[in-house]
Formats: sequence, C-alpha cells, structure tokens
Amino acid sequence: MDIRPTADRLRETLFNVATAGNAASLEGTVWIDLFAGTGAVGIEALSRGAAKVYFVESSAAAAKVIRQNLKSLQVESGFEVVQNDALKALRRLQAEGVVVDFVFLDPPYRMERAYREILEFLGEATIVKAEGSVIAEHEKRLNPGDEFGGLKTARKLVQGDAALRFYRRS
Repeated sequence: MDIRPTADRLRETLFNVATAGNAASLEGTVWIDLFAGTGAVGIEALSRGAAKVYFVESSAAAAKVIRQNLKSLQVESGFEVVQNDALKALRRLQAEGVVVDFVFLDPPYRMERAYREILEFLGEATIVKAEGSVIAEHEKRLNPGDEFGGLKTARKLVQGDAALRFYRRS
C-alpha cells in the first residue's frame, strides 16, 4: 500500500487553522477525506465533533484498514467508507446531493496530476459549501496551483517537507 499518514503535528496545524482556534466550529460539520489512507484526518475530524466523514480510498486494503481503525476506536456511525477513485467518488457524492464543509485531499505525492484534476473539479462543483474549505496536503516544493474556478488559495503553511494549502471560494 502507498500510505503516508499525515504527520501528527501537521494534522494538529490543519485543525487549528480549519477552526481558526475555535474547536467548537467543527461541531456538526461534514468532511470528505480523499485518498484517506489510514483515515487519520477523517477520524480526527469525527473526534472533534464532525457530524459525518466520507472516507474516499481506492485501495481495498487501505479501505479495510480504515474500517478496522474506526472499529478499534468504537466509531459506529457518522461515516461512510467509499472505495472508489477520488474523482468518481466526488461525482457520485455530488449527484447524491451531498454538500460538505471541508474536503481534505492528500494523494500520494507522486500523483501530482491528481491535485489539479480534483481541484479543478472542486472549483466548479457544488459539493463544497460556499463558506467551506478545500485543504490540500502536498510536498512543499509542489505548487498544485493558486486558483481553480471559484477556489482560491487563502493560506499556505509549510512544516518540514510538507505543506498545507487552504482553498476557499473567491
């Protein structure tokens, strides 16, 4: 499996920025954790009060790990594990009328094209609320792009070799 879990420190930064220091602001939110891997980011969102997380993972083995992690933490509701390609899953969720507050994407770093494809889709899609955020984790040397349709970079943070780029509707 090509899994590289988001580092604890970077994940903490992600949630501090996403909530602007107000942890209660995650209460009741809906997330999509794309390229979910072990599910660490989505599980953290649930532990901080998210109402629902869609874990999207194309690998059957990784999807199994997500289910095992959720079970071991006794998380029984508030999630859906979607074993599918990220773009196909996004299209399906949008067709079902799903609207989310946050999308977190963290493809394997070698999949640079995936950033552009997904961000272009999300820039035109209706799946992210107007006040929602798209958060991309990437190598610090990579610039996935500053603007995609209605999405524009609001903030970029670098920690070690990784970076978080926060996109919001312009």
